[in-house]
Amino acid sequence: MVAFLFWASGTLLFYTYVGYPIVVWIWAMLSPRPVSCSEATPSVSILMSVFNEEKVIARKMENLLSLDYPKEKLEILVGSDASTDGTLRILKGYEGEGVAVVPVDKRGGKPNVMNRLAKQAKGDLLILTDARQRIDSLALRQLVKHFSDPAVGCVSGELFSEKVNGSVGKGMGLYWRYEKFIRTQESKVDSVIGATGALYALRRCLYRPMKEETILDGLFLPMQAVAQGYRTLLAQEAAVYDDTSSTSRQEYERKARTLAGNYQSFVQLSALLNPLRSRVAFQFISHKLLRILAPFLLVCLFVSNLLLFPHPLYRVFGIAQAAFYGAALLGAVGPLRLRCCFSAPYLFCLLNLSALVGLYRYLNGHQQVTWKAP
Repeated sequence: MVAFLFWASGTLLFYTYVGYPIVVWIWAMLSPRPVSCSEATPSVSILMSVFNEEKVIARKMENLLSLDYPKEKLEILVGSDASTDGTLRILKGYEGEGVAVVPVDKRGGKPNVMNRLAKQAKGDLLILTDARQRIDSLALRQLVKHFSDPAVGCVSGELFSEKVNGSVGKGMGLYWRYEKFIRTQESKVDSVIGATGALYALRRCLYRPMKEETILDGLFLPMQAVAQGYRTLLAQEAAVYDDTSSTSRQEYERKARTLAGNYQSFVQLSALLNPLRSRVAFQFISHKLLRILAPFLLVCLFVSNLLLFPHPLYRVFGIAQAAFYGAALLGAVGPLRLRCCFSAPYLFCLLNLSALVGLYRYLNGHQQVTWKAP
């Protein structure tokens, strides 16, 4: 029984991190699903919810106003979620440039603000973005051209690191390249599982009001489009830029919140996990569900390996596991040169720890939907 647990957990972990990327890559090569694109410019509404973003909001507004898109077909709606700093005052200064500012008196979180903005929006497409990231000037054109295909309901932009901060940033860079590879293949075969919250587009007719406790709009809304029979794509040319986390604490908090939202989404989008009812169940389970089960599989693998350690074969695996976690420890507290060398195993462990914390926060209701800018 112990040996079965060892091999079962090891096999699932291997499939999660290595097998599934290979499977979806081969699938994309053998049976890609093409998309019809054109240079049409439908009317679009940019929606953005902000809270206490006075340090970056002027830069973001200038970024939005400089985007290369016909002004007569572009509207910008910004909701201030009861900001207590100078955010609302700064936003009011842009009303003369056609920006619609929607102040919210009582803070309720991003879903509440987005639901209000979506009701007011007039564009055929909704463009959702956040305050911190810089959008490439041509990104809107690159997003909207995919909607000439009637099967497409949502299109995600591509997040790039503008500034890499320290060993954590280098580890995140490696992780993002790995993650983008998977998302690119998923987009080719049918739908990417979720979108980057920094920039994505959605047909307005497909918007479904979010519950106020929804943590991840970038997963919920795109998958709602899939549930309605449409595709969610990744547009690699639609670039949006951000800095990587500069400290382990920042990355830990960010991922714990994201993974708490993943647990929540499995409840809200449970129908998409059913292979008999969902065409993306295989991808959803392989990409998202197994990822958050990975911490438990790692514990099972380690404990079963300890119990089997007297056997020569399992002793080799045990030493390999010990070496991996030792490398992760050096990536966390070792000299700076070693931290850079071992940032990947450290980040792997940090992300899996975040998954456990995310589960705890979700089950106890400790993960707030409201967001505080770092």
